Amino acid sequence: MRNIIIGICLFFVFSSNLKLKAQEFNCSVQVSAPQIQQTNKEKFQELRKGLYEFINEKHWTQYSYTIDERIECTIAITITEEISSDEFKGKINLVLRRPVYGTSYNSTLLNYVDNDFDFQWQEGQSLDFNESTFSSNLTSTIAYYIYIFLGFDFDSYSMLGGSPYFEKASTIVNSAQGAREKGWKAFEGMKNRYWLSENLNNSSYADIRRAMYEYHRKGLDLMQGNMEKGRQGVMNALEMLQKAYREKPRLYLLQFVMDAKREEMINIFSQAAPMDKTKAVNILSEIDASKASEYQKILTTGQ
Repeated sequence: MRNIIIGICLFFVFSSNLKLKAQEFNCSVQVSAPQIQQTNKEKFQELRKGLYEFINEKHWTQYSYTIDERIECTIAITITEEISSDEFKGKINLVLRRPVYGTSYNSTLLNYVDNDFDFQWQEGQSLDFNESTFSSNLTSTIAYYIYIFLGFDFDSYSMLGGSPYFEKASTIVNSAQGAREKGWKAFEGMKNRYWLSENLNNSSYADIRRAMYEYHRKGLDLMQGNMEKGRQGVMNALEMLQKAYREKPRLYLLQFVMDAKREEMINIFSQAAPMDKTKAVNILSEIDASKASEYQKILTTGQ
């Protein structure tokens, strides 16, 4: 009997240790090269496996995660050109999801395509990374977006909670200023890794991040228990985004947020009271003018 009790105790101790060692991400990784004619398809399978392990088996924070708490995301790399046997051009589709309290629904926090993804890699090469030293555009870019994922996720649960991770992303940007690959520098355009990091770390634009906390914790997470209260939380977040838009109309971060939330907002307000529908459409059409026609669905749905 004593041996059975000891065995049970050891099982729970072992289980607890497993929980302490749980990594942060449950990330689906895809690597495809539909435009490239080549026979060694195992090469890209090896790359996918290596990236999967790099993302999902590394500790990115000091926190403990259980299996159910891991962050859900997808990183899909499409290789469009094979310049040489170890040099490639491509793009990355990045999707980050967050569970909504009390439901089986996952809200999209981020849905973005980075079209400037050039990298060098060869079979058998280990995926090494140091956030303060740039050595590989492949691992630096992936790690950059992992910290962006963490920042968005933490921001959705606590006010400006993602700041430490956005700062880490900024450290990677700084280390990449001498890189030959595009996406890291201010002068290369207004929509790249540099400017996303700058916007997220700029205190002048913090209201957009505060709005994301309001939207998720005081909006979506309350809807299961009180739909109207939750919808009001989302409306409050919209008003914060409107204020940010009027202060800085062409801000990259704001468009980044709207691209992730557009369809969800349409669904949320399609079942609202007529007055709230009109208010939501007016705000959304102002801050996301190029998609104004899509927001008209709110007025005609649910009638």
